[in-house]
Amino acid sequence: MGEFSDKVVLVTGAGRGIGRAIAEAFAAESAVIAANDITPINLDDTITHITEVGGKAKGYVADVAGKMSVQTMLEEILDDWGRVDILVNNAGVEPHAPLLELDEWDWRRTLDVNLTGAFLTMQSVGRVMRAQGGGCIVNIGSIAGRAHGLKDRAAYVASKMGLIGLTREAARELAEYNIRVNTVCPGVIKTEMTAELRQNEAMMARWLADIPQGRLGKPEDIARVVIFICSGSAAFLTGQAINVDGGKIMC
Repeated sequence: MGEFSDKVVLVTGAGRGIGRAIAEAFAAESAVIAANDITPINLDDTITHITEVGGKAKGYVADVAGKMSVQTMLEEILDDWGRVDILVNNAGVEPHAPLLELDEWDWRRTLDVNLTGAFLTMQSVGRVMRAQGGGCIVNIGSIAGRAHGLKDRAAYVASKMGLIGLTREAARELAEYNIRVNTVCPGVIKTEMTAELRQNEAMMARWLADIPQGRLGKPEDIARVVIFICSGSAAFLTGQAINVDGGKIMC
């Protein structure tokens, strides 16, 4: 029984990929998982994966881009578990289109989910954590929000750069309530989101040539860093954006 035993961890976008890996990693540490996703079937798979090995988890279907849906989800979590100790904002979308062709709906939806969604959950959960006497928040960003942009991803890049700024301000404001806030910025990770691009041999060659470790990341690589950030070993860490990318960006 470790330090996360019976801690309640809310992971958004937990239905697959990085979100599922984070949820499973915390469950393996004996945490209680409040798993969120907008897609019920993916969420059911995550809950099954966790409970089949003896973990505690319950799914909450909600669109994090909506204030009322976030608040309703949080009320359900509090009814079920009584608290939220850790929030991981992982839910995200990534439309592919050149700037001159990008549809306004895709632009707005990307900012709504990736940036506004993180704001809404941080605000609602942050109030709960303040009343509890503390907590930890990790936002899942991207190296696209650092010094490395992505071609044909204007909305995604803008949302992830905004998320880093939001993280820093939240960390500054919430420190007095014993709430730490950080961003983890993954590089190229083997998930469903990159599956199609990974079929392109030329693309894979370019990716690998830019990564000193010579491989793509795994969702578990991100999960392990999130676990560390939320642990007591990282008690003096807040307001940071941490690249987890095999050395692609060194800053």
